[in-house]
Amino acid sequence: MSRINISHVNNMHNQWLRTLNFYKTEMVILRGILTEIAGKNSDAAMLKEVEQFENQFKVQTDNIDVIAHSIHVNIDTMSKEVQNSSAGYIDGQLVADHTILGNKTEEEEKTMLNIIRSFRKFAEQWM
Repeated sequence: MSRINISHVNNMHNQWLRTLNFYKTEMVILRGILTEIAGKNSDAAMLKEVEQFENQFKVQTDNIDVIAHSIHVNIDTMSKEVQNSSAGYIDGQLVADHTILGNKTEEEEKTMLNIIRSFRKFAEQWM
């Protein structure tokens, strides 16, 4: 069975959580800008785009929450396993779960960057 020292994964967990927190905070800022744009304009096409961005922001915020929760669960599970291992090693399946969470975090970051890029174009047009 494959095993790895927990100290190698702890920094990654922390980095992923910081990244997710950054994008969650970014969603709050973008929502504020979106509200400002919607308040200043009444164009029907623009309002449809506002609704689409609102929906995207909600979905991505929910995705961020799910991924962050999964990371916390992975951290807790690894911590318990380390406590049960005198050598400080964890099971290979937890490492596989860890890798999957890293991939999910990367994909979420790519999605967020695309949404932010689209939103900036939209905001430039309507501000």
